[in-house]
Amino acid sequence: MTNVTRETADVVIVGGGPAGIAAAIAAGRQGVRVVLVERYGFVGGMSTAAMVYPWMTFHTERGEQVIRGIAQEIVDRLQACGGSPGHLRDTVGFVHSVTPYDAAVYQVVAAEMLKEAGVRLLLHSFVDSVAVVGDRLEAVRVTSKSGRLELQADIFVDASGDADVADLAGAAIAKGRDVDSQSQPMTMKFRMRGVDLARVKQYMQEHPEDFYEKTPFEELDTIPLTGVSGFYSHWKNAAMPIQRDQVLFFTGPAEDEVLINCTRVQGLDATNTEDLTVAEQEGRKQVLMIAEFLRRDVPGFERASISAVATQIGIRESRRVIGHYALTQEDVIAGRKFDDVIARSGYPVDIHDPSGQGVTAAFIQGDGAYDIPYRCLLSQNMSNLLAAGRCISTTHEAHATTRLTPSCMATGEAAGTAAALAVKLKLTPAMLPISRLQTELRRSGAAI
Repeated sequence: MTNVTRETADVVIVGGGPAGIAAAIAAGRQGVRVVLVERYGFVGGMSTAAMVYPWMTFHTERGEQVIRGIAQEIVDRLQACGGSPGHLRDTVGFVHSVTPYDAAVYQVVAAEMLKEAGVRLLLHSFVDSVAVVGDRLEAVRVTSKSGRLELQADIFVDASGDADVADLAGAAIAKGRDVDSQSQPMTMKFRMRGVDLARVKQYMQEHPEDFYEKTPFEELDTIPLTGVSGFYSHWKNAAMPIQRDQVLFFTGPAEDEVLINCTRVQGLDATNTEDLTVAEQEGRKQVLMIAEFLRRDVPGFERASISAVATQIGIRESRRVIGHYALTQEDVIAGRKFDDVIARSGYPVDIHDPSGQGVTAAFIQGDGAYDIPYRCLLSQNMSNLLAAGRCISTTHEAHATTRLTPSCMATGEAAGTAAALAVKLKLTPAMLPISRLQTELRRSGAAI
């Protein structure tokens, strides 16, 4: 390679989404040199670029908060500056709570927290190749406006969402469901303003049979409307050419504003450029189609209009790192506990059918939470590579819960903390004493 600038860090994290942000803050607070690489001109990942909103969920179905630490600190900081109302009751009824947030404020708050932690943030930077020696990742190579940059480090964290670094490095990876590698569909999110939410709530109360069976109708008079799943008859009568069976939207951040989660683009590979090109175009066509349907047919949307469309299509699933352990659906449903727990989650299994209309849900038994073991963050065959967020080691079915943003924040904090401790103790991540990692996570407020 020629005309390449070289830099050295202790920990390099690729992907500035919720997982990467938490990982970088956690590692930086341990006092090691951290570089965070992000392809966009802002941080936030799917929460900002793809309008994945609101954050679901920090709690179990019974209301116990099982995700805290840096994730909760971000929510606290957002609340302090008017960027979030905090955790609110989920009026869809699928989970206990949702956490609305203002994406523009989140971008600034997250960047400030990264700076406070001493993290070197590289925006507009895309990792396109790596250097590997044996079972070690030696460097990632970045293309940017400034030219080529090689970042060398002791430990790397793949928080790219799509396991891009792991794939480039030749790490063992999986994709989609076992039978055909098909992944959950992609969704182009968009917002509408001018929605009469009082009218929406009135219709819900008058026609409860037209909405999700777990909708908390008995609470609607006393709590704010945060989300709606239903209008089944309206959707059915419209005969939309979209493989979906309901209207789903979430309110906010403005009083007359909603985030629409109805588009569905199936059968395409989110790691294939040609497929992504088709998905982006199809998603935007569906946005216009659904907006017209909502204005024409759905009570409360008569005067609504599109106010924003996501920068990119939202990706639920693509590649996953194959780790020392793959979390299973059985683990999730049983609420299984692990000795090497580094995060917990109360979000149920939520599989959007890769080829059909519906959503398959499975709820957590026991105390309503399951453990995510440290082994799910460890690459099976790359000794200094950790995974965080959407690309940790799970089965296709278990991925349908660990992919949610608060869980990604929690695994990000664990990966960043582990990476920094491994550097300081001069160990590979797999040799790191789990008790030491758990002590550090509890010290930062993690609920494990």
